[in-house]
Amino acid sequence: MAIPEEIINEIKYRNDIETVMAPYISLKRRGKNLVGLCPFHNEKTPSFTVYPENGSFYCFGCGVGGDVFSFVRQIENLDYIEAIKLLAERSGIALPQDGYDDSMQRLKNTIFEINRETARFYHTYLMSPEGKWALDYLTGRGLSIATIKHFGLGAAPDGWDNLIKHLKGLGYSIPDMIQANVIGKSQRGTYYDRFRKRVMFPIINIRGKVIGFSGRAMPGEDKAGGKYVNTSDTPVYKKSENLFAMNFAKNHCDERVILVEGNMDVISLHQAGFENAVAALGTSFTDEQAKLLSRYTKEIVLIMDSDAAGQKAARRAGEILGNTGLDVRVVLLPDGKDPDEYIKKHGAARFKALLDGAVSEIEYKLLTAVEGIDTGSDDGKLQYLTRAAQIIAESNDVMTRDLYIGRLSDKYGVSRTALETKVKDIQKKNLKQREKRVFDEIVRPKFDRSDINPERRLYPAGSIAEETVIAILLQHPDFLEAATERLKPENMLTSLNRRIYKAVCECIEGGRTPDLSYFGEMLSPAEMGYLASLFNSEKGDKNALIVLKDSIKVILDEGLNKKTGDTKNMSVDDWAENLQRIIESKQKGK
Repeated sequence: MAIPEEIINEIKYRNDIETVMAPYISLKRRGKNLVGLCPFHNEKTPSFTVYPENGSFYCFGCGVGGDVFSFVRQIENLDYIEAIKLLAERSGIALPQDGYDDSMQRLKNTIFEINRETARFYHTYLMSPEGKWALDYLTGRGLSIATIKHFGLGAAPDGWDNLIKHLKGLGYSIPDMIQANVIGKSQRGTYYDRFRKRVMFPIINIRGKVIGFSGRAMPGEDKAGGKYVNTSDTPVYKKSENLFAMNFAKNHCDERVILVEGNMDVISLHQAGFENAVAALGTSFTDEQAKLLSRYTKEIVLIMDSDAAGQKAARRAGEILGNTGLDVRVVLLPDGKDPDEYIKKHGAARFKALLDGAVSEIEYKLLTAVEGIDTGSDDGKLQYLTRAAQIIAESNDVMTRDLYIGRLSDKYGVSRTALETKVKDIQKKNLKQREKRVFDEIVRPKFDRSDINPERRLYPAGSIAEETVIAILLQHPDFLEAATERLKPENMLTSLNRRIYKAVCECIEGGRTPDLSYFGEMLSPAEMGYLASLFNSEKGDKNALIVLKDSIKVILDEGLNKKTGDTKNMSVDDWAENLQRIIESKQKGK
């Protein structure tokens, strides 16, 4: 029985993994994840981990894992289709033979309508006499009525059920309002408006539909939820995949996008004529947002607040954007101002001059690295130059390194040769650390008797490299071309990873985002646990593209070794030495 992908996705959405697990296991929050005692093996220390963000789980004790279908399949001892049927029945979804009625799409359409009517309600209230408190705030921040209308800004009344009554009057149900996340449910079972006495910023997708809201508390008021309250993820909105004002900026960003921190910064920039400005939505900048921007522009100018948090955010965004191929530049605003404050004080012309003088990411790092150091003293000068050499060593471009080595040697009165030698020493150290990481993560694996991939023992380097490649593709599907141009499925050394790698590539090539549910029917429960461990691994967190290329090299080198001699009886240490020789010979040949 082939069940359409859209129905699988609907069933999964309707069956929140934490809720489904609740009758079987007691979970406690640990950071952004949940942990508990595994229901599939006896243990005293919790090793069963649930990842609510992607709807998956994995037990570090016994290796069981997967998505909500995998959990039900194993806890109820069902096959894959039976697990789907059980969850579909629980959530009232008709499967194809029962006359599937595209209820998920109808739900999405209803949420879009609720969001549109909610935005109208907030805007109407803002422009009414009762909303004068919010209108005064916005105009006091320098926004014109035309700008307020352009962005559809609004205000939420200071009441518990104003919006509920309005939407009920239009015929919308409480469950649908809950799904849209515009109302909430208290512990007592009563319903309330989620946004109260806040200035409201509607979030609009690139197709012009309202998908969510960001509500700002009035200055000086101690509001529950903090300064900003944002729509949680819904069937039509994921904050990690959208950007504030991208619906407007997409028409003005062929050459450049300005990325700032806050909604008000964006609106002020648009009002001043910089209509290519966007902001992240109540979260750190994400890979998904970087991919969205890469479809529309060539260059990103980062303008973050000048405090420590702003500098950290700029570095984080720069790292993520580095994987997109976009040119990344940074603007340093003087006097600790944000874009909104700077434009009010100095005007659009001065701000444009700052944009035109935006520095490269490496120059930004060099400028901020001097903070807290007295470069007037010899000790301070040496301390800064050491930091600077570390920054320059990160660049893979020889001309970039040469340029900044020359500038710093002239500015601080040190010989070019000395600084160049320092940079090269750091590069060698970084290379050794990277090789050590490759060896630690790829060459020296620890094996378990219940290893799902027995061939791993035959190819200790290549098999873990295979896992790294699969994990990175699951987390960075846009790296598909970088992987497949060098690594074909037939190049994979172990049959399990060959089969999974081929399936992952076909999934991405088909235009789908890799999701555990896609593989549920083709993999056994044990294999799903193995895939879940890769899906949630940290292999793709930093320098993913570099790690991907390194891992492919390990696979191909071990494959070549396999062809040139009998290597199956080598020990892990022998493999490590052999791989070291291969890497060194390759580098000598460059």
